Amino acid sequence: MAYDIKDINLAPEGEKKIKWVQRHMPVLESIKKEFEETKPFEGITIGSCLHLEPKTINLGLTLQAGGAEVVMTGCNPLSTQDDATAAGAKLGLNMYGWTGQTNEEYYEHLNKVLDYEPDIVIDDGADLIFLIHKERPELLEKLRGGCEETTTGIHRLKAMHQDKALKIPVMAVNDSYMKYLFDNRYGTGQSTFDSIMGTTNSVIAGQTVVVCGYGWCGRGIAMRGKGLGANVIVTEVDPIRALEARMDGYRVMTVQKALEEADIVITATGNRDIISGDDFDHVKDGCMLSNAGHFNVEINENDLLARTEKQETIKPDIDCYTLKDGRNVYLLAGGRLVNLAGEHGQGHPAEIMDLSFAMQALSAKRILNENMEPGVYKTRDEVDIEVAKLKLQTMGIEIDQLSDEQKQYMNSWDVGT
Repeated sequence: MAYDIKDINLAPEGEKKIKWVQRHMPVLESIKKEFEETKPFEGITIGSCLHLEPKTINLGLTLQAGGAEVVMTGCNPLSTQDDATAAGAKLGLNMYGWTGQTNEEYYEHLNKVLDYEPDIVIDDGADLIFLIHKERPELLEKLRGGCEETTTGIHRLKAMHQDKALKIPVMAVNDSYMKYLFDNRYGTGQSTFDSIMGTTNSVIAGQTVVVCGYGWCGRGIAMRGKGLGANVIVTEVDPIRALEARMDGYRVMTVQKALEEADIVITATGNRDIISGDDFDHVKDGCMLSNAGHFNVEINENDLLARTEKQETIKPDIDCYTLKDGRNVYLLAGGRLVNLAGEHGQGHPAEIMDLSFAMQALSAKRILNENMEPGVYKTRDEVDIEVAKLKLQTMGIEIDQLSDEQKQYMNSWDVGT
């Protein structure tokens, strides 16, 4: 076990947090027990680039229980919880990273993970996979494959595959039912507002909240905003999703029109420059801008600065930009992932990450068991079903089963009347 972290003496506090989330992650604990018996990762090195917090450390411990040597670094310089990394190191994981690291330190730690020559990588944003292909291609010979956690990362990987640049198989965990139906929707929806409310101490009820993007994350944010009493506006470029948002009860309009009414803006597209250039000329005085997408490119801060006369930090994670015409615009968490990078961001609840990390663990196991060609692969439906069944069992929920006659009926075309 090796580490390069903030302070190993923070481990006791981190261990308390890990024990707490383990109590609320019963599906992963069930998989951990199976891994302890079967040791599917014996002799295997797994490198990861994820948000380093207690729930992620628990994933690392699950893979370790399966026999793997686990090496972990953070995928966002502001989301690392230093007590969690200290606890991970104490518990035998190789840990690299701390909160607030520079861009140079971030890539130094990515490379330290790659120095272990992993057999499998688990990524959040595809930075590890991209770095291997671009700067350390010699590692590809040993690398069996990877798993990707986010929408943004999947977009990058599909683009690599389309250009014939992707040299390994990657499991698109983000595209599994158990990921986007629960993690992206319920997890992002709750954790985004948890962080915004904790950071700003603002009431959501009665506010006009603009959600940019109506994918699964945007759906969850809009749903939670509506539940908290907000007047929700959705912006979209996809006509089908825009129509869906309208039929779900939200107003739909262009970004510039929405900004004229917005009290709070939350971008959740995975794309760049969602609010940029002339968009800032339409922002309502006092508007709070935030981002729930992976990278800090959705709100173009350089374009905002070009229109700014004065910038000051009001409190941690709230920067005020006084524009040349006197309007005040507030940027939360520096435009980074607000539910994790913000001071009050703890990421998704443990019960949600229990499902996503169960999918990660089982997907890593599949990479070892199958000889797959390079590409981006969806998880199998039966794995989603397995994880859902395990979750229902832990909740004490029983569901009905089809009879043999019902199964035969559903699989027959000549059913009569």
